[in-house]
Amino acid sequence: MINYSNMKFTETGIKDLLVFEPSVFPDDRGYFYEGFKSNVFADKGFDPSFIQDNIAKSKKGVIRGMHLQKEPYAQTKIIRCLTGAILDIAVDMRKDSPTYKDWYGIELTGDNNKQLFVPRGFAHGYLVLSDEADVMYKVDNVWAKEAEVGFLYNDPEIGIDWGTDYSNFILSDKDLILPAFNELEQEIYS
Repeated sequence: MINYSNMKFTETGIKDLLVFEPSVFPDDRGYFYEGFKSNVFADKGFDPSFIQDNIAKSKKGVIRGMHLQKEPYAQTKIIRCLTGAILDIAVDMRKDSPTYKDWYGIELTGDNNKQLFVPRGFAHGYLVLSDEADVMYKVDNVWAKEAEVGFLYNDPEIGIDWGTDYSNFILSDKDLILPAFNELEQEIYS
C-alpha cells in the first residue's frame, strides 16, 4: 500500500487497476473526505482529465454492464457508491496485457468510501446488493453510441462470480442482448 495525501492506494493484481480509500475525518456533525485530487493521481503516474460525473440510482439485483467504449472514445473511470452497496467488476480487455481477460471484483459501499480506478481498456459493470444504491463515476471522455460495446455479464469464458443467484438479476434490454465475449473480442481485435 502507498499512502498519498490522505488516500490509500491498493493494487488489485491487475496492472493499473487500483482501489483507493480516502482518509475520512469524522466529527459530531458527520464527516469530511477528499474524494479525488488530480495531483495525487499524477504522482501515482496517472493523469486523467475528467470531464464528467455520472450518477445512477438502481434497485437491488440490477446489473449494469459489462460495458466499454472503443477508441477513440475509450474512458478512464473512477467508481464510487454514494449510498447503498454494489459489487463492482472490471475486466482487463487490453489484448497485450499479461492479465488480459482477468476480472476483479470489490464491494463498494456508501459507508466504506472505497473507490475503483478503472483505466482505459477495461470493461466495467456492477451489481446492486442493497435495496437501492446511488453510484457515481467520473469519466475522462465523452460517451459515443458508435463506440459503445460490451459482453454478457454471465459469459462463461470470463466467469465472473457475481456471488448470488442469476435468476434474480435485473438487466436492461440492451444488456440482455450483448454478445458473448469471443464475439466482442473478434469485433474489437479483428
